[in-house]
Amino acid sequence: MSNIVIVGTQWGDEGKGKIVDLLAKESDCVVRFQGGNNAGHTMVVDGEQFISHLVPSGILQGKTCLIGNGVVVDPEVLIEEIEYLSKKGVSVGPDNLKISEKAHLIMPYHKALDHAREAAASSKTKIGTTGRGIGPCYEDKASRRGIRFVDLTDDEYIQKARTAAEEKNFFLTNYYSARQVDIDSMLDDLEGFKKRLSPYVADVSVFLDNAIRKGESILFEGAQGTHLDIDHGTYPFVTSSSTISGNACCGAGIGPGKINGIIGIVKAYTTRVGKGPFPTELFDTTGDFIQKKGAEFGATTGRKRRCGWLDTVVVRNAVRLNGLTGLTITKLDVLGGIDEIKICTGYTCDGKRIEHFPANLNVLDNCEPVFETTPGWTEDISSVRSYNLLPEAAKNYLSRIETLTETRIDIVSVGPGREQTIVVHNPFLRP
Repeated sequence: MSNIVIVGTQWGDEGKGKIVDLLAKESDCVVRFQGGNNAGHTMVVDGEQFISHLVPSGILQGKTCLIGNGVVVDPEVLIEEIEYLSKKGVSVGPDNLKISEKAHLIMPYHKALDHAREAAASSKTKIGTTGRGIGPCYEDKASRRGIRFVDLTDDEYIQKARTAAEEKNFFLTNYYSARQVDIDSMLDDLEGFKKRLSPYVADVSVFLDNAIRKGESILFEGAQGTHLDIDHGTYPFVTSSSTISGNACCGAGIGPGKINGIIGIVKAYTTRVGKGPFPTELFDTTGDFIQKKGAEFGATTGRKRRCGWLDTVVVRNAVRLNGLTGLTITKLDVLGGIDEIKICTGYTCDGKRIEHFPANLNVLDNCEPVFETTPGWTEDISSVRSYNLLPEAAKNYLSRIETLTETRIDIVSVGPGREQTIVVHNPFLRP
């Protein structure tokens, strides 16, 4: 038995979905522990692309998938995703997909408020939200006025939802001059969601505890990346939940002693969607090359991703915050064809060397990356399936990442397909 947590080390979009899909083969259950449908995981199986936003990636391996209490769930989106996967031949039902009774629902007023705030913000204060209502839903959770799936088991949720909607409508019209939410229509829809999703609702914490007692292996699937964490990311340009490994326990309902390994997913370069500082961002033809070759568009929003060189200050920060036991390098193939590849090893600010990721965004904005250069390679490595068969320059690049992060590389991805993967060390068989 091994219970493994998968987290992103950068600003999300590192390729977690593919790796979860891959490792799910050796797991019995896959559980998503935070975030909402503002995250998208893309998997390619036998040339066919699958995109999930709420259903854990392990569903493609036929595993039991769970949505933990730390996730905020848009019921309409979840139903659409179940239907989407079913139409693509993926079996999804109450027997293999379970929603925590303690998970909070994203309501129409959450999305309306999200859009109204971003529309009213100045260009400097816009945070680049996806507008999915994630932040407002977590706000209601923290202020103890959210609606959980367990609330749908009695009729008190009707008045609770109505009261919350009336409050949000007041802000929408009187502060943002935005359109109100139709409360009666919202309640009708909610009743339909209740009937459709009630069979999926379960006590996920108890389910996981029973699975662990039986010796089953659990894979914990994170969303976004370490530097979008509400506490440890580039605040306020962050998401509204804790994305680091410690939240796997809180967001799923298990104790930390049950975790056996934590794998950090590292894109072979760095990308970011939306606003916020990005020290190694490229604004030249190399950045354009990476963006186009890597097909760097958000799976959820379709927005073009900003691209830059690998930043090991960022990755080292993620190693420490998550307690990583191993790394997975994704999209290594994208760097093929670049003569010289740069790696950021530190920053300088006002003439001083900075080794750790600064919390002050004004400082971070003034940081200049310190680069070292390593030779690139011209070979197409997308068909390589053995580490030893990689070009020497690619192996040297990977070795340097291990040295700079003081963390070993377990897996290397050389393409989007499930088969385009080199397993150097199996995380489930760690010594």
